[in-house]
Amino acid sequence: MEHTIIAGPCVIESAELLDTVAAKLADINRRLGTDIIFKASFDKANRTSLKSFRGPGIDHGLLMLNDVKSKYGLRLITDIHESWQAAPAGEVVDVLQIPAFLCRQTDLLLAAAHTGKIVNIKKAQFLSGRDMRYPVEKARDGGASDVWLTERGNMMGYNNLVVDFRNIPDMLELVPTVIMDCTHSVQRPGGAEGKTGGDRRFVPQMALAAKAFGATGWFFEVHPNPDQGLSDAANMLELDKLEALVERIME
Repeated sequence: MEHTIIAGPCVIESAELLDTVAAKLADINRRLGTDIIFKASFDKANRTSLKSFRGPGIDHGLLMLNDVKSKYGLRLITDIHESWQAAPAGEVVDVLQIPAFLCRQTDLLLAAAHTGKIVNIKKAQFLSGRDMRYPVEKARDGGASDVWLTERGNMMGYNNLVVDFRNIPDMLELVPTVIMDCTHSVQRPGGAEGKTGGDRRFVPQMALAAKAFGATGWFFEVHPNPDQGLSDAANMLELDKLEALVERIME
């Protein structure tokens, strides 16, 4: 079975970071025969605090992502938060990602779909897997070349997420590609004094549990020094641990 694997830093921090991560992903692809898709955000528009780092913005960010594609031959995915971002982002990346909080935004879904690119819709923290039939219908009717769905947990009280892995087979009834977001699912949203916390210890377990429930893809935010990361520091996986985990998934 073909595996869809997405990895990269949460946000574009610098060209040096992109090079470090992209070079590692390209190396893993050569050794394992994988086709890891490189992910990084040009703008994190949903940060907890106004003071939090957001990224370089769309113009400079897309130039940096295109440079990654040219230098390392990696396919690209990035998220968009506003409808007008779909067209320019679609000229650079292979997959457009819809953030979980925005998965019901009709105009955003249609704008992404109108590019003809693959659209990856992250399941909202307030929806069930079966509820995702409606975002899928919107994207398909809008002309997306393919639609993927991503599980990332549901709110469980304040500042906590829980993953109901039954959502994976439920979403597989809607689309053939269902991705487990192994790092965002270990977040503690807004639970770290003005920013999101988390616990990366559980990332491997999330990945393997999702495999048991039939997931066909996995998403890991990775960083060479996660604790120094400017976004999602607490839940990003250490870059040097990615290859071993990918090997376990592929066994």
